Amino acid sequence: IHSLDVARFMAAFVSAPRAGEVYNLGGGKTNSTSILEAFKIAEKFTGKPQVYTYVDQNRIGDHICYYSDLRKMRAHYPSWDITQSLEETIHQIVEAWQRRPQAA
Repeated sequence: IHSLDVARFMAAFVSAPRAGEVYNLGGGKTNSTSILEAFKIAEKFTGKPQVYTYVDQNRIGDHICYYSDLRKMRAHYPSWDITQSLEETIHQIVEAWQRRPQAA
């Protein structure tokens, strides 16, 4: 989830707080990806293959698959929703890295 969408949800909550409610803020199913899929998206914007080592063993405690359920947040704050796609978020991260000054 893009930080803009997190901040927008926080602002919606602050403007109309709901005591005792708990929200699981995340990208939801349509805005989620595996790390391998994220590497492919990054490669699309960088033109470079991502360097990684794959270990075919789950880490203890990791979910095999997890999606945040945004239905309650959307019901309580109908003007809020995801505005930045996962692909756009990764694109912005790549652009920010490309703008960084190179180390001497």
